[in-house]
Amino acid sequence: MPAEPILHGYFRSTASYRVRIALNLKGIAYADAFHHLRKGEQHSPDFLALNPQGFVPALEIDGAVLTQSLAICEYLDETVGRRQLLPHDPLRRSRVRAAAQLIACDIHPVQNLKVLDRLRGLGLDGQQVADWARQVIDEGLEAFDRLVAGEDGPYCFGDQVTLADICLVAQLVNARRFHVDLRWPRLAEIEQACLALEAFRRAAPQNQPDAE
Repeated sequence: MPAEPILHGYFRSTASYRVRIALNLKGIAYADAFHHLRKGEQHSPDFLALNPQGFVPALEIDGAVLTQSLAICEYLDETVGRRQLLPHDPLRRSRVRAAAQLIACDIHPVQNLKVLDRLRGLGLDGQQVADWARQVIDEGLEAFDRLVAGEDGPYCFGDQVTLADICLVAQLVNARRFHVDLRWPRLAEIEQACLALEAFRRAAPQNQPDAE
């Protein structure tokens, strides 16, 4: 019998949040392994042996270790048929990927803990660092809102949850943490529709065993 997947993560990590949502949507039971990012536990030798980048999440599954949240989500999509996260149509699939990557590649990396710590190391004070993160998130969500503006349905791209929804809901947690003015009604509607699903609610940071 295959071993139960193990998700290495941290309750506040939005990338870990994405993978928790995907696992829940796919109906995959998993065990948690927590790594407290602010205490530097992601840099321990044992974890670096799993993921040399020292980032969460990492997912032990099917005899392998997967890293990078979008790559993990796409692996789950390709191996588990339930609730496809990417459309079959190539054009629609490209649009979903573009929206997801806008958040995962352009917003998240430049306002995550590693970058913010480097800004502090360069002499920026706490307010300047927070202002940086807030501006990055604000500009990114403005662009995201325009990408999905012409789409119907309760979710980003119609009546099915996609990878774009997973990324958006996780990013909105960070937006609130940095006091971004969430002035986009369409994004609020998408978030509300997603949070009506148990898979999203169960994956939320405040509902994790390591939440503080």
